[in-house]
Amino acid sequence: MAAYGAGFRVWSVPLLTIAVPLGFVVWAFPHGLAPLRAAGIVTGWLGCGLLLVSLLLMLREPRLANWLGGLERMYRWHHVTGVAAYVFLLLHPLALAAGNWQTSWVLAWHTLSPVEESWPVWSGWLGLLLLMIGLAATFAPSIRYGAWRWLHALLGIGVVIGLVHLILLGIDEPVLPILAIAAAILGWRLLRGDLGLGARPYIVATARKLTARSVEIVLRPLADPVTLSTGQFVLVAFRNGPVYRGCGEFHPFTISSIDGDGALHLAVKALGDCTSRMLSIEPGVAARVIGGFGSFLSEVSGAPQLWIAGGIGVTPFVALLNDGRLRHPARLLYLYRREDDATYLRELRQIAATDPNLTLQTIVTGDELPDIEGLLPDARELSGVECYLCEPPGLVGALKQVLSARGVAAQHIHFENFEFR
Repeated sequence: MAAYGAGFRVWSVPLLTIAVPLGFVVWAFPHGLAPLRAAGIVTGWLGCGLLLVSLLLMLREPRLANWLGGLERMYRWHHVTGVAAYVFLLLHPLALAAGNWQTSWVLAWHTLSPVEESWPVWSGWLGLLLLMIGLAATFAPSIRYGAWRWLHALLGIGVVIGLVHLILLGIDEPVLPILAIAAAILGWRLLRGDLGLGARPYIVATARKLTARSVEIVLRPLADPVTLSTGQFVLVAFRNGPVYRGCGEFHPFTISSIDGDGALHLAVKALGDCTSRMLSIEPGVAARVIGGFGSFLSEVSGAPQLWIAGGIGVTPFVALLNDGRLRHPARLLYLYRREDDATYLRELRQIAATDPNLTLQTIVTGDELPDIEGLLPDARELSGVECYLCEPPGLVGALKQVLSARGVAAQHIHFENFEFR
């Protein structure tokens, strides 16, 4: 049953990505039209289907994320389906114009030019423009998070306007039900995800400095606690305290341990404006928690393990170690810039000194990228080893490449990072 569940999670998003747009095409396939005009209609419906899938994949629901293989995986496919949808929707008017070119170049130009057309065509171009702006914001990491959120919201508005475009053209079925579904998804994300109506109430019990740029915050539940397993992460938004001023945004944090009463220990590193404020958080600050998410440590096998962590990425491994003594050998490669910047380093050294199954190797990288080739064990040592990576995305990619070159199959490389833009 566990293997079946894992297989379902692997194929769930690809099957959804294929089935929804193809279902639209099968329903609305144009018969008896010229090939280019038919292609224009087909690409439009493919784009609509992919947009609907992209909207679904941005929901922050723990149960949905578990079914679809994790929140991070959903966001990666959210980007892929969004870009693919934009490409198909851009091809839609181009194919229609190309079909009219054989009749008259003037008619072809009128098909493309919103100036020459009426509200139905204008609305289509407006929706496409909003999609383009929203996608551009997605791939612009230098934009501040607050501004990025508002720009990214244009994607949802673009979807709604695009569907209204079809209604203005006189296509009510199945557009009205699709518009209702899209509006429900957007409303669900706004109310439960962004405004936090689906979050559980907690309060900051204590906060202790881990390093100069990181802090461990203990959250005590005020109602039923969230359901979590070892190594998972939660989305947390902090409210204002007597001195502390919360930014009101949900950010992902990995849980380092869970107390018997449901209190959560989470590690926060100052990586931006919002997390930098959290260094001075105080007891009594109210918090809202959504979770848990993540599954890359949920099915740790009995094989020897190689853990590779960078900076704050060591937290899920700390959670696993805090959950009890290891039953199988594990080697932890912990990378950090400076020793005074290494989160949980003292705790890890204490555990390694008492747990014979844990081998701790610490690597000071400074401000340069580490030598991946020299860092990893050779192919002989990696034989039969399960590899778990929690690093920045660029470093995860480099590690996966070297591990693959040394004979580690993809199914034995497990990774987690927090790229939710």
